[in-house]
Amino acid sequence: MTARPTTLKAVIFDLDGTLVDTADEFVVVVQALRAEHGHGPMDPARIRASVSNGARALVSLGLGIAEDSDGFETQRLRLLELYTEVLGSVARPYPGIDKLIAEFEQRGIGWGIATNKPRLYTEPLLARLDMRPAPASVVCPDDVGERKPHPESLLRNCSDLGCSPAQAIYVGDHLRDIEAGRRAGMHTIAAAYGYIEPGDDPRSWGADAHANDSTELYRLILGE
Repeated sequence: MTARPTTLKAVIFDLDGTLVDTADEFVVVVQALRAEHGHGPMDPARIRASVSNGARALVSLGLGIAEDSDGFETQRLRLLELYTEVLGSVARPYPGIDKLIAEFEQRGIGWGIATNKPRLYTEPLLARLDMRPAPASVVCPDDVGERKPHPESLLRNCSDLGCSPAQAIYVGDHLRDIEAGRRAGMHTIAAAYGYIEPGDDPRSWGADAHANDSTELYRLILGE
């Protein structure tokens, strides 16, 4: 376990399911993809729970096909095409996030994002959200040689933000986020309110703390 920093200089978030609720957009996209193949609507809760697993997982879930199936890549690209049509339309920061990052600014704490979402989709989403203050570091898989759970993204965030990993906190809603944070030597918080697969238990991930809802992050991060 890694102690909460005595001198906190930066907080880094995963994006989808941690900082921003984007699931309703993916629900629309998966349902549309299913409709194109003659399938009826799927339980939205199943789609929401799988959002953090990425486009491949959503295609497999939505169409019931394996990644090595013929035509899988075509369907993945179609899902991403559908996503660009709705990107940022209903996505919103989770409750309490705007207040939290405003407090960071007051206290001189930097903040950033480490996501496995490609920059092609991350940048327009953040532009639509226009969060203030804006993140001082955004690291996407395009920027690194190894994506999470490798710690490279988080180490790059820390370099951008001018802090050591021991002076930063990482918050994420997936086991790979917590693994990345631990491997980087950071204090980690599991966003248990995020996109959690059925049967998965965030308390088994080895995080230093757990946030049951996004407003609880204020206390866990700032110690209040």
